[in-house]
Amino acid sequence: MSTTYSEKLRLIRIAEGLTQTQLRDLTGLGLSTIRNYETHLKEPGLKVVDKFLSIDLFQKYTLWLMTNRVAPEAGQIAPKGAEDLDDEGDNADAANQ
Repeated sequence: MSTTYSEKLRLIRIAEGLTQTQLRDLTGLGLSTIRNYETHLKEPGLKVVDKFLSIDLFQKYTLWLMTNRVAPEAGQIAPKGAEDLDDEGDNADAANQ
């Protein structure tokens, strides 16, 4: 099963210790929109992912979010818990690099 942007964005939010309300305030996304993403009622499109990654706090996750890879030497990491996601083994490998 492939890991979705919804799952990844939720994991990033949790890793940063943010509530859905705090994420709403940072991104400008509606609270119901965030809830729909996190409960898999909707999948965020690239515009949402781009908006998310334009926030300095989340830029360190860009490579992982887009490719399931990390580059700690370049400041690109996976959030805590990424090793628990199953994306054909890619996330577990990324989180352990």
